[in-house]
Order: sequence, then C-alpha cells, then structure tokens
Amino acid sequence: MSTFIDLLRQHHQEFESEYGNQLSHDSRRAIYAMLSCKTSNQGCSQWLCHHCQHGDRMPLSCGHRHCPQCQQRTTSDWLMRQQSKLLPVHYFMVTFTLPYELRTLARSQSKALYQSMFSVAASVLKDFAKRRNGGEIGFTTVLHTHNRKRNLHPHLHIIVASGSYNKMRNQWHKGKSNYLFNAFALAKVWRARMIDAINRHADLSLANTGTLPTKWVVDCRKVGYGLPALQYLSRYLYRGILPDKDIIDTSHNTVTFNYKDGQTQATKTRILPTLKFLWLILQHVLPKGLQRVRDYGFLHGNAKRLRMRIQIILLHLFNWKMPLLAATTPSKAIRICPCCQHEMKCVGITRTT
Repeated sequence: MSTFIDLLRQHHQEFESEYGNQLSHDSRRAIYAMLSCKTSNQGCSQWLCHHCQHGDRMPLSCGHRHCPQCQQRTTSDWLMRQQSKLLPVHYFMVTFTLPYELRTLARSQSKALYQSMFSVAASVLKDFAKRRNGGEIGFTTVLHTHNRKRNLHPHLHIIVASGSYNKMRNQWHKGKSNYLFNAFALAKVWRARMIDAINRHADLSLANTGTLPTKWVVDCRKVGYGLPALQYLSRYLYRGILPDKDIIDTSHNTVTFNYKDGQTQATKTRILPTLKFLWLILQHVLPKGLQRVRDYGFLHGNAKRLRMRIQIILLHLFNWKMPLLAATTPSKAIRICPCCQHEMKCVGITRTT
C-alpha cells in the first residue's frame, strides 16, 4: 500500500472540507482513482498456476498516471522504446524554467500555460539550430511541475542530441562535444516568446508584465554519450511526485519527508501538517489530455524513416553498430505462485460496473 494513498484514505473527508474549493476536476478524478486502486471497487484479476493448479484473485490497479501504485514499469518501457532512436552522439540537457511570478497562472490555467511552454521551448531550440547550420535537430521534452521541496515550480527538461541533419544535402552536421547553445541567449528568447505567447492566448493574460523578472533561467549542460544520456532522462519520467522511501514519518498529524538540497546536495527534511502535505502533492496533478513527454524533430514518432537515414549515415561515418529495430511490447505483470514458485498466468479480469 502506498503511504500517500493510505494518508489520503484516512484524511479524505477532512481534506475535502479544507481544500475542496481549490480542487480541479482533474484532481478529483485522480483522487477517486487512487482511492479505488487495488480495492474491490476497481474489480479483480484471476490468476492460475498451470504447474500446481493454484488459483488466486487480485484487485485491479487504477492505472492513473498520478497514482503511486501504478505505472511502475512505464519508465523501463519508455527506455526500451528509445533504444531504436539512439545515435552515437553527445546529448545535452536544456532546462527551461518559469519564474515564481507565473505560478498563480500555472494553478489557474495550467493546461494552456503548459501547452505554451512546450511550443515556445521547441520553437526556440529549432530556431537556434537553424541559425547555426540550417539543419534539423531531435530532442525529447519532459514537463516537471515541482522542485526538490515539492513546491509548484513548472519547468521543462529537454534532452537534445548534439548534431543536426540537412535534408537538402542529405548531410549530418556533427555537433560539439562540450557546447550546444548559449544559455543566456536561450533565456532571453525564452522570456520574450513566453510573454508574447501568454498575451496572445485567449485563456491566458498578464495583468502587468512589469512585475516579471528581467532575467529568466535556462540551464544547458552535457549529460552523456549515447545510452547513458537516455538513462539519465529516464529518471525524470513517470515517477511519482514523492516516492514512499522519502516519507519517513506520518505521526502526530504531520508528515516528514526527505529531499535533496539543490545547492549543497545534502539530504534535508521537511515537516508539514498532513492536510497541507496532501495538497502539496495533489497540486501537481496534470490536466487530462496533456502529454507530459514529447519528441520533436528526427526523434518524433512519425520520423522513423528520417531517423533510419540518419543512423545509416552515422553508421558509415563512425563505423557505428546500428541499434536493433525489433518491435517493442510493454512489459507484463508477473505473479509467482506462492505454492510452487512457478510463474502464474492471468486467465481473466472482472471489472466492477
């Protein structure tokens, strides 16, 4: 049982009384899913061991993307799919961050604001690449809404493959191993385009742009070569806001959890009243339909033929072994028979209507 879900079950009525008027429809859907997860309300799966004929029934998971009891295998599934997209190049992590002054807008109009973040960040990177050599780049973007203390802090982590492809010349332009783009220049364009996008959007508005800081933050750093870079990014994918291992105490109507200080890298603790802790986590529920991980350029899902062409070029340039392009399938749930230790098979599912 997840510690967070256990706390949510114990304090659900109190939480509704305290924060009910601040909950979005998407937050309520997430709460309902988590409260039903692995209970009789969700239904059950039927398992059979063909070795000793032992049978069992297990309550179903809710499958909600914010449920800490679900999606455990999603990160490994994503990493497996990315194997076919690997290139023998250096990869960089570019982080686009929204300033503190826009957090109120992130709470009230999250879907519109986050969509704008994706489109603006993508346009900035593509334009910087075009100005350099006119080629097309590939990158993967992940939305994060929290900082290390789990406060609302929207930002995008973007893994960029160093190098670009010129379609007209069918030519690969090798990128530098220690430099991608100037972070200060990226930040200036990021600020200007985000303010413009907010002012142009029908559902977004800024009462006074003068209250925004003149300098925004964009970080750009090298994170690895080939597969290790994807493994680095996979740590940011599909994980819960706060894993159970970091919750160290839930007594005296408070919750104490660990977090790592970004400056000193030292482990610190934060103590919050239980209801405030529940709200801290639930404010990060994303709007329904908002895709949190997106691929662009030659890493996009529809660019398979282009990506294979690039891989063939690099195969000849660097005598590189092309990754296997075998079809990938999601990992399946496995149960071990408690009687004979053989693998059990799921033979049926009964859902509660």
